[in-house]
Amino acid sequence: MVRAPDQARPTGRAVAAARHRQVKLGAYVRFEGRTWQVAAVAGASVRLVDEDGQTASVLASFLFADPAFTVTGFPAAGVPPWGLLEAVPAQQRERALAWQRHIRELETGLPGGPGSGGTPRPEYDPQHRSMAEREQAKAEELARLGWPRVSRATVRRMRARYHVNGLCGLVPRRPPRRATGRADERVVAAVLEALRRQRGRSQGTLKGLRQLTGQILTDTHGPGVVALPAPSTFNRLARVLADPLEHPGRPARTATATPMRPLTPTVALRPGELVQVDTTRLDVMAVGEDGRPVRPELTIALDVATRSVVAAVLREEGTLAVDAALLLAQMAVPHPARPGWPDHLRLAHAAVPYDRLLALDARLEQAAARPVVVPETIVIDRGRVFLSAAFLAACETLGVSVQPAPPRSPTAKGAVERTFGSINTLFAQHAAGYTKPHVLERGSTVQDEARFTVAQLQELLDEWVTACWQHRPHDGLRHPVLPKTALAPNEMWGALLGAAGYVPLPLTGTDYLELLPVRFHPVTGRGIRIAYRTYDHACLNEHRGRPSPTSTDGKWEVHLNPHDVRQIYIRLPDGHLHEIPWIHRDHVHAPMNETTWRHIRTTLVARR
Repeated sequence: MVRAPDQARPTGRAVAAARHRQVKLGAYVRFEGRTWQVAAVAGASVRLVDEDGQTASVLASFLFADPAFTVTGFPAAGVPPWGLLEAVPAQQRERALAWQRHIRELETGLPGGPGSGGTPRPEYDPQHRSMAEREQAKAEELARLGWPRVSRATVRRMRARYHVNGLCGLVPRRPPRRATGRADERVVAAVLEALRRQRGRSQGTLKGLRQLTGQILTDTHGPGVVALPAPSTFNRLARVLADPLEHPGRPARTATATPMRPLTPTVALRPGELVQVDTTRLDVMAVGEDGRPVRPELTIALDVATRSVVAAVLREEGTLAVDAALLLAQMAVPHPARPGWPDHLRLAHAAVPYDRLLALDARLEQAAARPVVVPETIVIDRGRVFLSAAFLAACETLGVSVQPAPPRSPTAKGAVERTFGSINTLFAQHAAGYTKPHVLERGSTVQDEARFTVAQLQELLDEWVTACWQHRPHDGLRHPVLPKTALAPNEMWGALLGAAGYVPLPLTGTDYLELLPVRFHPVTGRGIRIAYRTYDHACLNEHRGRPSPTSTDGKWEVHLNPHDVRQIYIRLPDGHLHEIPWIHRDHVHAPMNETTWRHIRTTLVARR
């Protein structure tokens, strides 16, 4: 006789079952997809005979190694689901443990089972009492202890359940309660049909769903045959049967048309591997170019691997394709540290191998403490701005792959969507003119609080990203081995640089200027006029009033950053772009004070 390896040392409930799973003479086993009978056992060899009379002699170890091997007629041994026992109420768990002690004493004479110390009580001594006598004695003992409805049949049934399911089998069995309770099955079917008819449509109220259910019951079973439950009972039934994403009475959402599916996190292992780009309205009221309050539009590019805001652009009106192309240039070119910024905002003081980076890219000497990322793949939504020819051409020039997000899948860009909320919480609410996301929570004097122009907000946002966001621990930057430690975006960038390296994109300042939007304007005696702003410089002296030699209409090629209007760049006959400053550039750094702002508002109101 040979014992199967999974029953080499049977204990507890498996003792009796193990005797039936032994590979002994006459036993039937499943081996290599066929059923065999054990004809002989000689040492380590087992002789098998199948239904057709064919014989085989195999080693016991080879027989047990077959994944499909089992002794037919008995369930395969396995680890009982002990976790389910923890969900049982404490009173029922204690009762099951008590039954276990009684069954052990009934079968072995000792409450602790085989091997435990002590002497069996006379009425449970296996040497002098039969199993039937011991079962009857146990039933009488439990009845004396006050256990209700305990008979010999009950004891025998509990023994059988213990042998099959172990301790979990001693937990009281109760029929599972239906989620719909005692509701009429015809009413349940009608509610399900009503929910099916509303799927994909604008959601109504529970009252309307009840009326539709009543019509279905009338059409199916006739008027008055099936009573409709009371409104409160019907509402509970509808909430049980409705899809969580299609709950009646709740506002319709885009996700109602999408089935629930497991969340797949977006993973990027090196800087620039995956960059998410999106646009939203900033929750700050700013001063527009016409002096009226506006809510600027914010477009950011977020590196998923480091959670770094590698580019951020504010625009007074709708974002254009040239703005999206400008993001690419901001990502791949080091961000210069603005005049007046403290030294700790420079890259030299960041948690990165600055000396090694400087040896690779000399442009980092005056750079701000923000990552320089050359994107490999950019995830965009399906807006016209990001699908325009200008943006796609800029991506093709820089070798960037563009990946549109799936329709009606907001989680495809979950990282950048969450970053917008963080910007509004950590930056916007501390700026003058904060509007709050919801109109009902907005202050009544928000327009009067606006103090900054869009260009000034852009400077504040750039400084906040460099000083706060890049140095603030991010919950999304946690290593699986060290889950309690959150890294800052700059710290993660420095860590990934050691694994992925840094390869600078050979873009010079001239390349950056070439990516700026192009306009054509004449050069007059007063310089160049753009949107009521005058740009002038001594280099224009010999070209004033003269046509451009490179254009058909005589106007000159001008490159303008719409988010930094303090200077423009004109292409002169030498082929190079020359900087032309705004004549009032030195007077626009200070924010608009309250006196000036009230005077402008008063003047605008008087003109209406």
